[in-house]
Amino acid sequence: MRKGLALAVIAVICLSAAQARAQAQQGDLALLIPDLFGPNGLTVNSRAVLPDGSTHSAHFNSDFQSEFGQFNVALGSQLGSVPLPSPASGFTYEFDSSLGVFKRSTQSFGPLLAERAETVGRGKLTFGFAYQQFHFDTIEGLDLKALPAVFLHDDSELGGGRSDIVTTMNSISTDIRRNVGFLTYGLTDRIDVAVAVPLVSTEMNLSSLATIHRVGTSNPEVHFFEDINGQDGSDRQFSDSGRKNGIGDVIVRIKAAAPKVGTMGLAFAGEARFPTGDANNFLGSGAWGLSGAVIGSWAVGKASPHVDVAYHWNGNSVLAGDVKTGTKASLPDQLSYAAGIDVGLNQTFTLAIDFLGQRIINSSRLVPTTFVAANGQSFDNIAFTTGSFSMDNLALGGKVNLGGRLLLDGSIIVKLDNPGLRDKVSQLIGFEYSF
Repeated sequence: MRKGLALAVIAVICLSAAQARAQAQQGDLALLIPDLFGPNGLTVNSRAVLPDGSTHSAHFNSDFQSEFGQFNVALGSQLGSVPLPSPASGFTYEFDSSLGVFKRSTQSFGPLLAERAETVGRGKLTFGFAYQQFHFDTIEGLDLKALPAVFLHDDSELGGGRSDIVTTMNSISTDIRRNVGFLTYGLTDRIDVAVAVPLVSTEMNLSSLATIHRVGTSNPEVHFFEDINGQDGSDRQFSDSGRKNGIGDVIVRIKAAAPKVGTMGLAFAGEARFPTGDANNFLGSGAWGLSGAVIGSWAVGKASPHVDVAYHWNGNSVLAGDVKTGTKASLPDQLSYAAGIDVGLNQTFTLAIDFLGQRIINSSRLVPTTFVAANGQSFDNIAFTTGSFSMDNLALGGKVNLGGRLLLDGSIIVKLDNPGLRDKVSQLIGFEYSF
């Protein structure tokens, strides 16, 4: 009964996995940034008349779109790197041939965001649920509420009015809330299979205070902003926002444990990520993914140290390409590593501490720069590059046995460095029950 239920759930999820829409539609979150800094958003007007009698066009849009299009790539590529709760069960069992019964294989209830080598045991079934919340504060150490950017006129090297620039101070608020349900079933004494299904809510709020600096001309008719009341000026506030809800990327994992040597265990895990989440609304990655992991753990009295190393291969996604045209590019691969310890302090409480690291390979990155205008003025700016970087976090939490085989889980994740898109502190709370 349990085996049939578990396999049926996994089969339905796998068969229903569908590719995210290739091209974004009006109202999608992935278009908020390109549209805010494109023809539908931050635009500069002009009434200047050229010598041939034609009207000058304030061509800043190409620079707006190329710069913040890259920001969209950096944001979308890194949203997929936030950690999911581990589907490993708090109750793990092994068969005692001398007694002819299953017995607990560890005294602790295991880690929260890492893996351990033990499997749940033949015919055992664990169901769990976890709520996670992320509010991204920084990108590459820069405050997301105060990102400076300078935009240039087309053919600015020709001078004159084309030397005018637009400076902006931007705020990009991104919140992700995930409700993750997971199911783990023991196929054999040493093999279990797990599926994780996230329901995701993503909210974005954008604003940009733009200022025209007349470096090449003093005529206010050449470049100006027009507000909603039709008034001209050198400054204007632009904003947009949106919120989307839906299923995220479904993950299926299989773990096989080698025979123990004393209290030391070794396991190998394979994982597949299905692009069931809508990438155009930052609900999923928009790409298939495969992972392979090596997991080691051992027991030292009531303590269980563990070490995990995994490599994640990612496919092509519009988030790494161009959401406006639906063009896809490769999401960066990742190497993840974790080391920690969970300690069964007593029969009802386990303390879990983990160091969580990731190496993001050849990803779009934002770097702070300085722009010097034709008149010698300097302005804070940003630029984009491609490179690999590491992100390290510390997870602190615990599991409480509320009775029987019901566990309450809770933890916080604290960032230890600045690279990438980061939340200073994020939370996880959930429960799990073993049958």
